Amino acid sequence: QVQLVESGGGLVQAGGSLRLSCVASGRPFRTYAMGWFRQAPGKERNFVAGIKWNGGNTYYTDSVKGRFTVSRDSAKNTMYLQMNSLKPEDTAVYYCALRVGTSGVYTSEYQYWGQGTQVTVSS
Repeated sequence: QVQLVESGGGLVQAGGSLRLSCVASGRPFRTYAMGWFRQAPGKERNFVAGIKWNGGNTYYTDSVKGRFTVSRDSAKNTMYLQMNSLKPEDTAVYYCALRVGTSGVYTSEYQYWGQGTQVTVSS
């Protein structure tokens, strides 16, 4: 069983930065991808960024391109999300997820989820 634990959320002013971390533990898979999703109050959970674990290819939703960077440290089984130039509309609970197989951008494609970490950006 895979377990995902996020950390690094908090309160930051607009224009500031935060770095989220997600540690994965449990049974490894040969091919998998990991992603970050976010959910604002009253809204659906949406894809933010993802990374293919083998090869490190990354992909982003348009609204965060140029501001957010997803990366991974294979030795630590950890994925990161560096968030710069944060905006109030980035406020949400951020979730880490893992998908067995290739990359994906839909919540239904991911089998494992973390508990989420709150990110609040004040104006």
